[in-house]
Amino acid sequence: MIKIAVYGKGGIGKSTTVSNVSAALSEMGYKVMQIGCDPKADSTLNLHGREKVETVLDLVRTRKNDFTLEDMVVEGFGGVICVEAGGPTPGLGCAGRGIIAALEKLEEKGAYEVYEPDVVFYDVLGDVVCGGFSMPMRGGYADKVFVITSGENMAIYAAANIAMAIDGFKGRGYADLGGLILNRRNVKREEEKVEELAEDIHTKVVASINRSPVVQEAEELKKTVIEAFPDSDIADEYRKLAKEMLKICGVTPC
Repeated sequence: MIKIAVYGKGGIGKSTTVSNVSAALSEMGYKVMQIGCDPKADSTLNLHGREKVETVLDLVRTRKNDFTLEDMVVEGFGGVICVEAGGPTPGLGCAGRGIIAALEKLEEKGAYEVYEPDVVFYDVLGDVVCGGFSMPMRGGYADKVFVITSGENMAIYAAANIAMAIDGFKGRGYADLGGLILNRRNVKREEEKVEELAEDIHTKVVASINRSPVVQEAEELKKTVIEAFPDSDIADEYRKLAKEMLKICGVTPC
């Protein structure tokens, strides 16, 4: 089982990218679990198409421990197992608590043994890496961390902070940085700026995803590009990224 955490600035396209990579891997025959680690609880929306799913933190809050593993998960496109950590009531509590609760409850209720995923994704809000938001990169959780960025200054700043956090955990058995994923916004010197960042943090740009209206068209249908427009060029870009991520994690793609 490979565990991958994906971080990046809010709104940079993490959920879109992770969901399409999950769908691409399921299409290749892999069993995939995607865990949304954002209080908005919308990471897996385009995989299952539902308006809302009950989050782990909602279950803990309303039922204590009186719920089953099946209550925590929703099956999405290609059999992807979807989980949303959730967050506290707005203005109250720590958003990182949802991540901690989700990961602890998934282990406690035997999710990995029951579903036997080949690949687990943690889709993590990453403007600031602290407390619960750093949980997925800790020992025993993710094996690799990938950071999504564009050439926009705030996205690059967030990516540099995340890389700094990963470097700070070095030597503790935590996840390694797998590389940067460029999600293009077509800003000036975008590729050059992201390549400079990669050099500064001693990693590489593993993929470059082109900006495409097809992505928005698929999201309006509450579907991934892989499901809605499987023959599109952008779908092939996500498939290529999925294979590259596996290779970096030491797996030869099927």
